Amino acid sequence: MDETRPDSPKSGPAGGPPPIAEADLHAYADGQLSTVRRAEVEQYLATHEEERLRVDDWQRQTEGLRALLNPVLDEPLPLRLPLRPESVIWPWRALAAGIAICVVSAGAAWTARGVVDAEAARGASSLSPASEELAGFARRAAIAHVVYSPDARRPVEVAGDQEQALVTWLTKRMGTPIRAPALGPLGYDLIGGRLLPGENGPVAQFMYGSAGKQRLTLYVTREAVGQDVAFRFGHSGAVNVFYWVEGSFGYAISAESDRAELMKVSQEVYRQLKPS
Repeated sequence: MDETRPDSPKSGPAGGPPPIAEADLHAYADGQLSTVRRAEVEQYLATHEEERLRVDDWQRQTEGLRALLNPVLDEPLPLRLPLRPESVIWPWRALAAGIAICVVSAGAAWTARGVVDAEAARGASSLSPASEELAGFARRAAIAHVVYSPDARRPVEVAGDQEQALVTWLTKRMGTPIRAPALGPLGYDLIGGRLLPGENGPVAQFMYGSAGKQRLTLYVTREAVGQDVAFRFGHSGAVNVFYWVEGSFGYAISAESDRAELMKVSQEVYRQLKPS
């Protein structure tokens, strides 16, 4: 009887090392390979540029998520928890560290496989905020920006050269007219967009890029009813966010740009999308 496990890699030709599989690339990106296997994968990536670019994308996404979520580990214990000896406090911190690491690893793996990894973002948003300035849909917008904007190969579901199809699709799924603001005069061209899950329904995300390869995302949700309508600014890690509410819509502009640049873009988006 052949007792080889179905998921075990087969040996290469002439008894050489097993071929490089997708799982090897993910393990390499996460730093989980043995020294020997890591050297084999590095040799493979040196002659496969497309695969090297994919792995680089995964690693950048993982670093972005770490920057967003690691501050959770430094937050104080909630006051409602009784303070016990150190033997009780440290297990709680270890649990928090484990949760954050699991979220980061899961987010990177799902993104790499082309699956809607907003599930990881939703899991991350259930943790305490990394910045007290961001909450609700603004925080979810920052997480979505971190997850998708570094992706060099598949940052959007529908490309900008199919803008009409993208707008029609998002309008149908959101149940209300959706438009992609024209930001060309400000130096940003539409890369495309995608549909994301919100707390209780679909959310639209448009992505723009500048000549300097700076990426900016517009997050549009219908889950902002009753929230403050004023323009507000917040940040989470390296991501800055301008957000506001207009009627039943919440809008959030996210980028690694400074506050002045985001304000300029936000004012233009507001001008184009405000009700006539």
